[in-house]
Amino acid sequence: MTNTWFLLFQDGGGLFTMLLPLLLMVGIFYFLVILPQKRQRQKLAEMIAELKINDEVVTNGGIIGVIKEVRETSFVIHSAEKSFLEVGKSAVVGRKAEEASK
Repeated sequence: MTNTWFLLFQDGGGLFTMLLPLLLMVGIFYFLVILPQKRQRQKLAEMIAELKINDEVVTNGGIIGVIKEVRETSFVIHSAEKSFLEVGKSAVVGRKAEEASK
């Protein structure tokens, strides 16, 4: 078996020998970059789906507020005395309790 690999790499120009390093790099890139990012997006989507009224959240702009109303594509949050903001669900990056524990 070792001789077979040696002979494959000895000819210096087969299609398999040229594509093998590229395929290995694509595989490594997938497992080190794409897969963890996909898991993180899925985890964030699950967290956003579980949010309910009176949960304290942090937006991507750094605004901290309490959810007062849940709409189809947005939340209405209360961030200060007499301050209500409507933010898109995609703007929420986490719960306040989770941010404090990190």
